[in-house]
Amino acid sequence: MTFLSHLINGISLGSVYAIIALGYTMVYGIAKMLNFAHGDVIMVGAYICFFAVATYGLPPIVGVLLAMVVCTALGMLIERLAYKPLRQAPSLAVLITAIGVSYFLQNGAQLLWSANNKMFPNFLNFGGKTGLSLFDGQLTISWTAIVTVVACVVIMIALTLFTGKTRIGKAMRACSEDKGAAELMGINVNTTISVTFAIGSALAAIAGVLLCSAYPILVPTTGSMPGIKAFTAAVFGGIGSIPGALLGGVLLGVIEIFAKAYISTQLSDAIVFAVLIIVLLVKPTGLLGKQIREKV
Repeated sequence: MTFLSHLINGISLGSVYAIIALGYTMVYGIAKMLNFAHGDVIMVGAYICFFAVATYGLPPIVGVLLAMVVCTALGMLIERLAYKPLRQAPSLAVLITAIGVSYFLQNGAQLLWSANNKMFPNFLNFGGKTGLSLFDGQLTISWTAIVTVVACVVIMIALTLFTGKTRIGKAMRACSEDKGAAELMGINVNTTISVTFAIGSALAAIAGVLLCSAYPILVPTTGSMPGIKAFTAAVFGGIGSIPGALLGGVLLGVIEIFAKAYISTQLSDAIVFAVLIIVLLVKPTGLLGKQIREKV
């Protein structure tokens, strides 16, 4: 049962990584840039939900929706002020700007909400129980893990249908293939990129709430390491691929939990990144990434 418990915890953690990785993979797939401030948007969403629920006593669902609204607006504002002026700039300039935005959000959070630890409320106790008991109590699956996995699956299905069936979704796919050709076909590329940032930031808010529900200590740097690991998951699965984000996130979460349980808690992060290096040496485009041939 211990093995099964670790596997469930790994899938739960990996589901959070997968939701975060979607923000990276969507933005990269369309704008061809790496938004390293994405992890800090997660932190902002968690803080908004924390204050809404713990300080003002709002229902948890209202806190989550409020976090999504604030993060959506924040993501669009970041894109408009920091990234849109650099649309034609070298990738290094965009990367440095993303790092600068990340530090700006972290320090802004310290000024607004202090650097002290805050205990995130666990509002996923249904019927007064912390989880679902199986096998005569030998295995307990927390409600947080169940909700996290279900939310991840629903988000992946919804996002796949959105990009495949809706008008704006098809515009996003067209921009990811060729922004110039998409613009000639009447697609507003700037609006499409802004919508992509909005969706990714809203998902970041959900991921922040789920992450802090499982690991309840909230600080201004909460999103830094999960953001880096989610980016790793996106690369692992094949950046630019929605199924790749899911596969990479879940595999990364399982590897991390098993490494902590059976090898070393201190070396778990090193093992995760070592696995990524090995995968990229064998398949540079990631597990589900496609090789793109350029005509010369």
